[in-house]
Amino acid sequence: MIELLWLAGTGAATAIGYLKTRQFVRGKLRYVDAVKKPAAPLITGAAAALVAAPVVALLPVVGTISALVFGTGVGVGVAHGAKDTRRLPGM
Repeated sequence: MIELLWLAGTGAATAIGYLKTRQFVRGKLRYVDAVKKPAAPLITGAAAALVAAPVVALLPVVGTISALVFGTGVGVGVAHGAKDTRRLPGM
């Protein structure tokens, strides 16, 4: 039962992190050249994992893997948002 709660919490946090990050990059950072560099998703994902690590340490159900998966979701969101800004017309 605990594993199912861990999986649901990690999945929800990762999905929300991905969607919100992609939306933010598409909307607010569309004209920022630094987001389009190849290192931007790596730096952003690592920063998100570092910020999530203390929060995850306080929660008894989730573990360190949750912070890493969340950081990966945020990094992928940045990468896809940057790709969207290059592809979509009018952006």
